[in-house]
Amino acid sequence: MAIMNFSLTALKNLFSKPATSNYPQVPKQYPEKSRGHVEINIDDCIMCGLCSRKCMSGAIKVDRATKTWSIERMGCVQCGACVNACPKKCLSMAVGYTQVSTEKTVDSFSQPIPETKPGKIVNDMSKCILCGLCARKCPQECITVDRTGEKTWTIDRDKCVQCGACIDACLKFKALSTADDDGEKGVVTFHKE
Repeated sequence: MAIMNFSLTALKNLFSKPATSNYPQVPKQYPEKSRGHVEINIDDCIMCGLCSRKCMSGAIKVDRATKTWSIERMGCVQCGACVNACPKKCLSMAVGYTQVSTEKTVDSFSQPIPETKPGKIVNDMSKCILCGLCARKCPQECITVDRTGEKTWTIDRDKCVQCGACIDACLKFKALSTADDDGEKGVVTFHKE
């Protein structure tokens, strides 16, 4: 009887598809929502560094001086925290995993260094209610709001990267906007009248 069971199983396996895939001859098909690896659209990146601060494994490095974004592929744990934190949505999780290597590899992406900043953030204090939402949304922490004392709104122009997160936070009142850069540096304070 055992021979009959075995022969039926052998016959069934002989005429059915194989249970394993023919990898590497046939490329692996990954599910749509799988977390493969981090990709960047470097043209949209503002080098704010928020992704490197949110990276739990420390695999991402951002150098604002040289406009370089780099990731250590074997150090990345594909958690997606950097993708969720990016204010410009230039990071994404691509389908497919990092190629296996015997050495640690670092992928670097660079932007051309602009001669001047494209603009500056200004505040129309007649519309501003000093709610502080712009300061909470700023990834560089360059905005401070004083509601109780002198009623001031302050921005550090040296730290600001013009990401627009503060302008996006102020959609209801539209107090914040961009203006042409006039070379103003350091801390600038706007007073409420």
